[in-house]
Amino acid sequence: MKFYSSLVVAFAVLSSTLFAAPDYSDAVKEKKIYPMAQKIIAKKCPNIDSQKYKTYEKLYEALSSESLCGTLSSQHAQAVALFLWDKKHLTYKHYDKLTVTNDEKCQVCGMYLHYYPNWVSQINYPKGETYKFDGIKDMLKFYFNNEEGIVDVLVQDYYTLETLNAKEAYYVIGSDVLGPMGNELIAFKDEKSAKAFSLEHKGKMVLPFNKLTEKLVRSID
Repeated sequence: MKFYSSLVVAFAVLSSTLFAAPDYSDAVKEKKIYPMAQKIIAKKCPNIDSQKYKTYEKLYEALSSESLCGTLSSQHAQAVALFLWDKKHLTYKHYDKLTVTNDEKCQVCGMYLHYYPNWVSQINYPKGETYKFDGIKDMLKFYFNNEEGIVDVLVQDYYTLETLNAKEAYYVIGSDVLGPMGNELIAFKDEKSAKAFSLEHKGKMVLPFNKLTEKLVRSID
């Protein structure tokens, strides 16, 4: 009962129609919906496979009719379906290489970005609104104060320069590798690569995106 009571409290701030479609802002998903779903999955269905469902609706229906996670309320089933559906599509989404023009500047510090293209990160909003930064540190300073409505948060893998969904990357903090603005967070596609880099370059910690905080980011300056 204690487990479900905590979920009810977490859900109280959301309306009963919140899960009508899987298109809510990143802020609502990250702070409310995903944590709720992850608690349910960890407790009731840690091995659930969502890959065979071709639509969000089919996945939600299966959770309800096939009891993939046991007996769930409609709200909890919708939360789990949304989390699994988003996770499935984030995993396979391809992003174009991050590019900059000669006149583009960092949204936070005003530095010209073309001098340091390998460090560029980017935040996308709806209708093509895009902000670029000279490093992950400045990008996160902006992110933590402007989360509402964000569509994509993009960074580059330090070694391969592959464009990554920032929320799926791992970050080395406190290494001896400096960015355009000094001490910097170094991004990697997977935890193994991040830990190898950290060992080689005297990193102090390796963290996933959801463990990064504004306080931590500002302490790096």
